[in-house]
Amino acid sequence: MNFYRLFIPLIVIITGASAKAQVSTVPVKMPVLGKNDTIRVAGTNDNGEMIPWISLREVEIYGLRIFKSPAEQAAYNRLRYNVMKVMPYALFAKRRYEQLERDLAVTADKKEQKKLVKQCDKEIKEMFNREIKELTITQGQILTKLIDRELGRTTYDIIKETKGGVTAFLYQSVARVVGHNLKSTYSPEEDRDIESIIISSGFYQ
Repeated sequence: MNFYRLFIPLIVIITGASAKAQVSTVPVKMPVLGKNDTIRVAGTNDNGEMIPWISLREVEIYGLRIFKSPAEQAAYNRLRYNVMKVMPYALFAKRRYEQLERDLAVTADKKEQKKLVKQCDKEIKEMFNREIKELTITQGQILTKLIDRELGRTTYDIIKETKGGVTAFLYQSVARVVGHNLKSTYSPEEDRDIESIIISSGFYQ
């Protein structure tokens, strides 16, 4: 038993020594600095020559969209308005449920887990009663798609995981009456207009 406890650290030491032995002793040519070169940047050793570099933010380039008709442009503008309206709610749900999953992962007590789920459910309901209940049917349909986009799970699946299958079924039944579908999924290809609006909106900057 003691032998195996010493064996792993020994391997690590030998590996580290081998890595050090393979380090090149060739002198590195550093770039010549000017009087205004005062900003520290990263560098890469390229065959003995140190190449300075900095990372740049990704730049998205979009083409100017040409609409076939004023009606098509008006429809797109309505879609953009609706997406911008509900996207903050989808992001809130994402952050809250991710926090719930982290809390549940470190909590073994079943009673405490139920308490955490109840608290999360309460916060989501409070947001619903305060703001989401004023959404139109179209905005609600978009929201269910965006929740699937952000969480990788439908609203129905989330309710089923946290509240049980019976509750999810009841919620889905009520939602269908008012024109919603909690099982709606998101497809970047089929919902490419929504995807384009989200990417160009600045929500992830």
